[in-house]
Amino acid sequence: MHRTELAKFFKENLFIANLKARRKDAAIAELLDLFVAEKYIRNRDIVLEMLHQRETLGSTGIGKGVAIPHGRTTAASEVLIAFGKTETGIEFDAIDDKPVHLFFMVIAPPNDEGNVYLPILGSLVTILNEKSNRDRLLKVENYADFIALVKGE
Repeated sequence: MHRTELAKFFKENLFIANLKARRKDAAIAELLDLFVAEKYIRNRDIVLEMLHQRETLGSTGIGKGVAIPHGRTTAASEVLIAFGKTETGIEFDAIDDKPVHLFFMVIAPPNDEGNVYLPILGSLVTILNEKSNRDRLLKVENYADFIALVKGE
């Protein structure tokens, strides 16, 4: 998936430059609440349960200070991605046992048009594997800078 196409799944109202959360569960809830506040999610409890179930299968903390909590749910009508970051870092049971600073929450309906869910996850991992991108994301303070980075500008 091209980076400009990936950028279409982000919205400014699903962006947090400084997460308040200090624990894994709180970070997941804080990001989910962005979707709820904007009415992208119909049933918060169902989605929260789905995300917690996904974490029991294995942490979505993929290492290098990054977590991508994700899942499919009937409570969502379109694929959307929320972004949040924290300077302090949050223990997230990441595969490298390091705290997480960058969070991308991907929520999708059970069947998404164009089957973009897995390509989105793949594109995020590709971008986040580059240390220069992670370093830039840690410094992002506004949505314009964030989306420019996602687009590869």
